[in-house]
This record gives sequence, C-alpha cells and structure tokens, in this order.
Amino acid sequence: MKQKLVILLLLSSATTFACTNFLVGRAASADGSTMITYSADSYWLFGALYHYAAADHAEGAMRPIYEWDTGKYLGEIPEVGHTYNVVGNMNEHQLCIGETTYGGREELVDTTGIIDYGSLIYITLQRATNAREAIKTMVELVAAYGYYSEGESFSIADPQEVWILEMIGKGVGNKGAVWVARRVPDDCISAHANQARITTFPMESRKNANSISSKHINRIFEPNIEVVYADDVVDFARKKGYFDGKDEEFSFSDTYNPLDFGGIRWCEARVWAFFNALNPVVGQKYLSYINGETKERMPLWIKADKKLTVADLRQRMRDHYEGTPLDMTVGAGSGPYHTPFRPSPLSYKVDSVEYFHERPVATQQTGFTFVAQMRSWLPNAIGGILWFGVDDATTNLYIPMYCCMTRVPESLDQRNGSLLDFSWTSAFWINNWVGNMVYQRYSDLMPDVQAEQNKWEKYFDDATRQADQYAQSHDSTNVAQFLTDFSVAQAETALNVWKKLGERLMVKYLDGVTKQETNGVFDRDAYNLPKKIIRPGYSEEFNRRVFVAPDAERFRLKTAEEMEQRQ
Repeated sequence: MKQKLVILLLLSSATTFACTNFLVGRAASADGSTMITYSADSYWLFGALYHYAAADHAEGAMRPIYEWDTGKYLGEIPEVGHTYNVVGNMNEHQLCIGETTYGGREELVDTTGIIDYGSLIYITLQRATNAREAIKTMVELVAAYGYYSEGESFSIADPQEVWILEMIGKGVGNKGAVWVARRVPDDCISAHANQARITTFPMESRKNANSISSKHINRIFEPNIEVVYADDVVDFARKKGYFDGKDEEFSFSDTYNPLDFGGIRWCEARVWAFFNALNPVVGQKYLSYINGETKERMPLWIKADKKLTVADLRQRMRDHYEGTPLDMTVGAGSGPYHTPFRPSPLSYKVDSVEYFHERPVATQQTGFTFVAQMRSWLPNAIGGILWFGVDDATTNLYIPMYCCMTRVPESLDQRNGSLLDFSWTSAFWINNWVGNMVYQRYSDLMPDVQAEQNKWEKYFDDATRQADQYAQSHDSTNVAQFLTDFSVAQAETALNVWKKLGERLMVKYLDGVTKQETNGVFDRDAYNLPKKIIRPGYSEEFNRRVFVAPDAERFRLKTAEEMEQRQ
C-alpha cells in the first residue's frame, strides 16, 4: 500500500509541478561561466519576473510566510537585519537557485511546517551570498521552522560552484527534513527533472575528507567539502522501515523517491535527453533504462563533448526529444503538423488499457523559464545575467536581465495581468497568444518563430556584450541604473517584436491557408490583395496514416510486474 501511495504521488507531481533544471560547471562552459537553467512548469503559474529590493529591517521584525504555489499563509519567522536585492531567482551576489519537485513518500509531508520550497528559495536568496552559504541557510531554516512541501531537488550556483541539494520532510511531528547536497565537478554537467537523482554518496563515517554531516555544518565553507548531508538521513530511513542495508549502500533517491515507470519516462527521460544531446555515447548506453528495460541508473553528472554556451542551453531548453526514439514530432500523436505537444493529462485509457504521452523539456504549461549565467571575472552587478522568458521555451524569447536590476519591466511585472486576466502589455499573454497559434499548425508556423528567435536572441547577445563593456568602463555608482534601464529596454523590445510576430502569423496563416511573402513582406497585387494564397491541406504522409496508429505499443504504461521483470 505504501509503494502504491508513492507512485500516485509521483504521478501527481509529474503532472502538476513538472519542472526541469540543467547544471553546468565553470570548466564545462565555453567562457568559464557557471550556468543553471529552470523551467517553472505548472498550469497554475502566471509567468512573471519577481523582484525583492535590498532592505534593512528593524530588530525584532517578523516576516510572514505565504506558500509560493497558492498564496496560503503559513506563519511568520524573524527577519534578518539586511536582505539582498533579488531579481527572479538570482540575487545581487550572482547566487542563483532553481528547483524541481519530485514528491517522494507521501507520509513525509509536514503540514505543520512553515517553510515551503518556494519561500525557501526566495528567503535564501535574500540572505545568502554564495552556494555554500545558501545550503547552510536552507537546511537551518527548515530545521528551525519545519518544511511544509513535498520532496524537492534544488540547483544552487554562484560564479564558482554548482551544487545539487535534495530534501524531503519527516512528516507531522518530526520538524525539519532529511537531505543531502553534492557539488557538481567543475568540468561536468548535471540535471534533474522531478525525480530525486542523488543515489549513494561519500559519508563522513567512512573517513572521507570531502564529506561532512550537518553536525559539522560550519565546515561547509572549507573548499575541500563537496558532500553535506543531514545527520539522520540514514537513521531516519531505518526508523521508518525504508532501508535496512549498510550505510555505504544507502541511496537517497531509491529510499525517499523510489522509481517507477512514470518517474523514469516522464522525469529521468528529460535528463537523458540533455545527456544524450551533449554526450551521445552516454545517451545510447542509458536508452534501455529510459525505456524501463534495465535497472542501471544514469550517473548524477557526466562530461559533455564540448564546452557549452548560453545559446546551447537555450536550445536544450527547447527540446522535444527531436531525433531520438522518443521524438514527439513523429508518430500518430503528432498529427498532421508534426506537433511535439500533447493535451493534458499525460496518460489516457483506450479499451481499459492505459497509455501515455511523452513529457519533454519544453512544454506548453511553463510559467517562466531562464538560463542563469554567473561570471566570476566580472563585478557582481555586471556578472550575473538571468536570460529570462515567460511561457513555453519553444516559442518564447530569452531576454537578458541583470542581477543588479532595481525594477522589473512592465511586461514582466506580476501585477500586469493574471491567469484569469488577459493583458496586451503582458509578455506572458503575448507569448501564449503566439504559442497557441503555433501549436495548431506547428510544422508550418514554427520556422517563422525560429527565424525570429535566432534573429533577436543574437541581437540580445550582441547588445549584452556592449552593455558589459559600457558598464565596466563607466562610473560604477551608476552601473545598477544603467543595467536596469538596459534590461527593461530589452524586455520592451521583446514584447513589441513578439506582438508583431503574432500579428504576422495571424495574417499569413489565417483560416488554414498560407499567404506568400518575400523578405517578410506580404506579396500584393495591384488591388492590395494577396498575389497568391496557398491551400496546403494535409501531407500525403498524414493522409496515408490518419486511421493507423502503428506505434501504440510505445505509449503503453508498463505495469509494476513488468517493471520487476527488468534485467
């Protein structure tokens, strides 16, 4: 019964809190940046750029805590004397934090806790200056005030280091959490996507000089420390009956978030896609794992075949398994226009047999997404850039937002529109308008979108290089104002060009036909009418297979018995 509850919770998390993080160490990037990505995917999330201004607080001041997902009041905690400026998920010190929810064991949710995972991120960003300090802050916050959320994986990065922290509560009556954090090697890449990924890890009891438990948490600032874990991470599992092996055999993921087929195919598959694109040898090795055929798990991190850039990560955030056996642009489900999108939910039944849709990195229900770039060779105000976008990464623009910003653009302001209030000045709504047009005729409209993405993201790359140079060569007291104005201007540009793109797509593809154009200008006759209207219809390939679904077996959900029969 307990295992069944775990599976049901994982399926719920995969459909409700499905997010993706990619992580890149500084020696794995082309320019020495550390980078992490995040897509905040939820049908209940309005995409916006949050801002928390730096502030001083009076002694005894209290901070109210509201659950990030719902706005529910959870309680209050003492405020600290000074809090840092935070733009989105990055603070003024180039500290950045992302997350994915893995759920885990249902009975470990503590409904009496005060700190939910979203509040944990944004409180920490206001209080910590680097990744190690962030980990210390996070684990001390949940120990003091209780952890309200389900199991969570956090990406934590500063200009020097990238870490993964995985955490889960201890249930009602057991304040705090069990957790483990590991530093990603500088020359490696990693990822997580709603499935806990830290398995076994070096423990202090084995005299490992790079590992400490939380009783020695202050030693986290020693540069040799690369693994930190809760004192009772193993003992608590033994007490609950989750684990009875040797300490060195203990796997955090397998204990607190046991794998099922959904965890592999809907979650681990996104990690596999990232690894496969950047190291095909690794990808080929673990394809059978992604198919639910073998038990050997993917490593927590790997080395990529090349040094990565921001542009590479933008591309990876737009992945739908193209060119792999999981390719969503082929097969019956892709329809006549080879769309990689499927309607929710992820599983469905036909004649009492349950099937599933793939769950790719890029998805229609994204609220906001970013590629965070932290650059150690630049002053913090200039070095930290949040390449930020709202709605689906497939059809949006990533816009440079500097970490020193003192205000957010109107188009990205969380007060401009909502999930139930459309706004023509909201980037979230403009991007959704464009995206939902594309979904209906993907193979026809997507080339237009990609051409604009390539054009304008190159423009933003070039503009950012110039902004970097200008900010370094001018009065440092005005840097924050200059980079704020610059970032706001880029957001305004993005909103305007995407509005124009939406208008052009509406005209060009109205009512299922296509109007011809030359160099972006519609061809007109002497009477100001279209010179030619193309009526493309469906492709011959689609007409041949419209009533045939040869790939049905690929999408059948595997039973628990079939999973047990893996090699």
